[in-house]
Amino acid sequence: MVAGPIGNLDDITIRALKVLEAVDVVACEDTRHTGRLLTHFNLKKRCIACHSHNEEESAKGIVSLLDRGQDVAYMSDAGTPGISDPGARLVEVVRAAGHEVVPIPGASAFVTLLSAAGNVGRTYTFEGFLSPKRGRRARRLEELVARGESFIIYESPFRVLRTLEDIRDVDPACRIVMGRELTKQFEEILSAPVDEVISSLAARDAVKGEFALVVVPSQGGTDADAEEDRDAEA
Repeated sequence: MVAGPIGNLDDITIRALKVLEAVDVVACEDTRHTGRLLTHFNLKKRCIACHSHNEEESAKGIVSLLDRGQDVAYMSDAGTPGISDPGARLVEVVRAAGHEVVPIPGASAFVTLLSAAGNVGRTYTFEGFLSPKRGRRARRLEELVARGESFIIYESPFRVLRTLEDIRDVDPACRIVMGRELTKQFEEILSAPVDEVISSLAARDAVKGEFALVVVPSQGGTDADAEEDRDAEA
């Protein structure tokens, strides 16, 4: 399971490149996307598709390759497989067939954003993508905010404003750390009250890019957590 870059190709690890060079086959979410990455690093490999629509079927094919003694690397389009991306079912099928699953760590959008988010508390929830259905999305947001702990979600440019408005409806005083196009040329990180983030996006001619959002509830314990950590270190 090979973690790839989330944008900047230079973020791929040396170990990942060594694995990609050594394996017989590269299974991937999108053969065109991974093909461009392999070409960039002068790696010529057979690529096969394994995505959310064919994961069960393709997993059986990958097991067949492993049964014949071949080594297979799996990459999702960006970041770490199985983290809001296909890959989890593949891991289960391969392991059930008696083969070893080896994680090759690397980039992940929510970890990247957290590293630049500042004090969001000692505990947080990675939620990934919320439901596209507004009612279900609103109910889940209410549950997450009620915990009083920060949580991280991913969102598309087509729904990010609606999702932020739903967050404001649940907790008007919360803080948002917004990461847009992380590691890419037009990377943007904005930390502000939810109203300011909404106003910033709404004022633009177009909202573009993929988003990761850290939501810090207004009733969260971030300051208390920080004080406890300092006291413990002292």
